[in-house]
Amino acid sequence: MEGSPFLASIYLWLKAFHLVAVVCWFAALFYLPRLFVYHSMAEDEISKKRFIIMERKLYNGIATPAMIATILLGSLIVMAVPSLIQGGWFYAKIFLVTIVVLYHISCSGHMMKLAEGENTKTHVYFRWFNEFPILLLILITILVIVKPF
Repeated sequence: MEGSPFLASIYLWLKAFHLVAVVCWFAALFYLPRLFVYHSMAEDEISKKRFIIMERKLYNGIATPAMIATILLGSLIVMAVPSLIQGGWFYAKIFLVTIVVLYHISCSGHMMKLAEGENTKTHVYFRWFNEFPILLLILITILVIVKPF
């Protein structure tokens, strides 16, 4: 990147779109479990069907495409600036991002169980489940900005 204005510009564009993708992904991960809370509390079929549609559209239409874009753009950033791999902060970030991906996948499992009427989790469980991505976002942000190690 050094010495090349073109590469510097590409890097900044990749970083900007990566950040947009991260924001969209986490917005979906914050809202989807909140839908699970209300879905698990719903008692009438009309409400349950409405939550199934909302969850599916959020997961397939926003969360998953944003996750893919986040990972793709992050990978392109690392290819454009391989020196980012130096330092323990990067590997800690990748580890935490892997946990976010696993959380994302677990949301799919909860979504399917709720849709099939086989959910065994309470709204209290989903309220706590909803807090986990906030912790991950805080840790990832600190690693990226502060680069503590």
